[in-house]
Amino acid sequence: MEKLGPSYIKLGQFLATRPDIVGPRAAEELSELQDRLSPFPQSKAVEIIETDLGAPINEIFAEFGAPVAAASIAQVHKARVSDAKGSREVAVKVLRPGVERRFRRDVEDMLRAAKFAERYSAEARRLRMVDVVDTLARSVRLEMDFRIEAAAASEFAENTDLDPMFRVPEVEWDLTSKNVLVTEWIYGTSLSDLDRLRRLDVDLPALARNVVQSFLRHAMRDGFFHADMHQGNLFVDAEGRLVAVDFGITGRLGEKERRFLAEILYGFITRDYRRVAEVHFEAGYVPRIHAVEDFAQAIRAIGEPIHSRTADQISMAKLLALLFEVTALFDMRTRTELVLLQKTMVVVEGVARSLDPRLDLWSTAEPVVGEWVRRNLGPAATVTDMKQVAAALRKLLPALPGLIENSLNRTDREPREGDVVAPPRIAQRGVVLALWFIAGLLALNIALR
Repeated sequence: MEKLGPSYIKLGQFLATRPDIVGPRAAEELSELQDRLSPFPQSKAVEIIETDLGAPINEIFAEFGAPVAAASIAQVHKARVSDAKGSREVAVKVLRPGVERRFRRDVEDMLRAAKFAERYSAEARRLRMVDVVDTLARSVRLEMDFRIEAAAASEFAENTDLDPMFRVPEVEWDLTSKNVLVTEWIYGTSLSDLDRLRRLDVDLPALARNVVQSFLRHAMRDGFFHADMHQGNLFVDAEGRLVAVDFGITGRLGEKERRFLAEILYGFITRDYRRVAEVHFEAGYVPRIHAVEDFAQAIRAIGEPIHSRTADQISMAKLLALLFEVTALFDMRTRTELVLLQKTMVVVEGVARSLDPRLDLWSTAEPVVGEWVRRNLGPAATVTDMKQVAAALRKLLPALPGLIENSLNRTDREPREGDVVAPPRIAQRGVVLALWFIAGLLALNIALR
């Protein structure tokens, strides 16, 4: 994997989180790809830092140590900064020389394979393999610009500022460039070091729940999630908090995708298969040529066997695999906006299972998913929507006289070619009804306030 290039290393990192798929021995060996690859020479790292930051290394850092971790895209050095804010230890991430060229080569190979597959396979066209490769390629291109990663870490810190059991390292913006990223040094234990976690008496089942719930909270509440949550990027600090690093690959979900994720998971949790089917149709994921009832029946064939098993036998990853098999029967095409989400859900499950093999994923997910559903799809959401409509109408109110005058004037002017002309009285009645409707909504807004 390492010799094949950075894209294949990413694949190996993914497989390392799934010993249930590749076997425990292979998973243990593949875990070496997460943060223990061969480093490039320190002299080259110093050269990159000095070129990017425009100063000698001893003027930038009071101390600059050897690499402490090396991965497919970059390696990390421990250093010390002394400035007006005081003396502190930092992590210095440096881009691997030549990685962009190697990545372009890998992507070109993958695109050729995807295009070949789509040319001869209807299933490959349904899975939109070319679009999937393009999506992953864009995400990794962004990963290789550390200014973008710094911005992602900063946004994540803002989103999770009030989360008591999750934190993000602070970015040193003055020392960050395209090829160099400097953040605060994290004192903690990697989730890959299970023996040390046990010696420190860390509550591993609680930590597993925190991993799953943090991911779901970020994806559904914030619409912005860490899309590379393998063990090498997750730590536990002295206060028991989960600390995430390496925000090079992140994903975003719009309102429609968040609702889709929440209602799909909640539907399986509550065994409401009809609702799971309806969500697929409402989101436009399944063509209307199919019947909701037939799709709900197919979804039930997935859900019922799951509920007959014990909690530790239920796999979210296997559920997704079964779901995609069934959706193929109903002509559902791959949604590129969900590719990173699906990949990350599988990785997160693998990490959580490594900490607690008997983790009940469904009861773990329910508090986060249920809260989102109640807040965004229940009565409280209806009131919020009404307030938003009324607020928009208040902004429209100053322009209302002009709109009415223009509407009435259009009923008086000579018709133009292509106009659909309504009788003047009907047009005027429409204006009056619109005014009454607006007045009613404004009155409703006053009542809600």
